[in-house]
Amino acid sequence: MTAALAAIMAVLVDALVGEPRRFHPLVGFGRVASAIERRVHADRRGAGVVAWCVAVLVPVTLLGALHVLSGGIAAFGIDVLVLYGALGRRSLGEHARPVADALSAGDLASARDAVGRMVSRDTDVLDARGVAAAATESVLENGHDAVFGALFWFVVLGAPGALLFRLANTLDAMWGYRTPRYERFGWCAARADDALGFVPARLTALTYAALGDAATAMRCWRRQAPTWDSPNAGPVMAAGAGALRVSLGGAAPYHRQWEARPTLGEGLAPDAGTIRRALRLVDRGVVAWLVVALCIGAIRHA
Repeated sequence: MTAALAAIMAVLVDALVGEPRRFHPLVGFGRVASAIERRVHADRRGAGVVAWCVAVLVPVTLLGALHVLSGGIAAFGIDVLVLYGALGRRSLGEHARPVADALSAGDLASARDAVGRMVSRDTDVLDARGVAAAATESVLENGHDAVFGALFWFVVLGAPGALLFRLANTLDAMWGYRTPRYERFGWCAARADDALGFVPARLTALTYAALGDAATAMRCWRRQAPTWDSPNAGPVMAAGAGALRVSLGGAAPYHRQWEARPTLGEGLAPDAGTIRRALRLVDRGVVAWLVVALCIGAIRHA
C-alpha cells in the first residue's frame, strides 16, 4: 500500500510540476556519464561493462543504502522524489501537443520544428503524415521508457528500481548505437536496457491493447513486433498502433537517407488527432496501473 501511495504522489507531483526546468537530474547524469566515457572508453565490451557499472550501479547502490538507513516517512519521501524524477508523463504531453496543435493549424513548418525535439530523424523533409507518425511513435514508445517502465521497477524494487531503469534507459540512448565508437563499448548499455525493459514493455503493450482496439493490437503485436529491430519497442509500438487503429512505421529519413522500416499497426494514416489519442492512451494506462497497484496493496494489507 505504501508503494502504491508513493506512486500516486509521484504521478501527481509530475502532473502539477512537470520536469525540473533547471538542474534536471537526468541531464546531470548525462554529463557524468559523458565524463566517465571520456575516461574509460575503449573498443572493448569490457570497458563498456565497467563504465555502465560505475555510472549506474554506484548511484543505485548508494540510493538503496540511503533508503534503508532512512526508514519511515523519510524513506517514503525518497520514494516519491526519486519516482517523480524518473517519470516524464507530463513532459511527453508538453512535447507532443505542440506538434498536434501546429498540424491542426496547418503550420507544417512549426510542426516539423516541434517534432524535431522529440525524434532523431530528419524532420525537415517530412510531410504532415510523416510528422504525425513520428510524434505518435514517440509518444507510444516513451510511454514505456518514461512512464510505465519506471512505474514497474518502482513497484518491484522501490526507488532504487526506478532509478536503475531510468539510468539504464538513458545510457542506452547515449551508448546503445551500432556505430564504430559504440559497437563494442555500448554493448552492455544496450543489452542491460533490453533486459530491464523486457517485462514492462510487454505489460505496456498489454495496457495499450486493453484500453484500445484489443483484437487489432494483439494481431499487430504478434505479426509485426518480431520484424522490429528493438525487442521492446516492437511490441510497444505495434500494439499501440493497433490499439489506435492507425498505420505507423514505414520508411523514415535519417542522416539524409531514407531507411526502410517495417509497418506498425493498421488502419488510417496518422494526423493531429492520432497524437492526442496516443497521449490519452498513455494517460488512461497510468490511471489503470495506479488502480491496480492500490488494489494489490489493499489485498496484501487486508
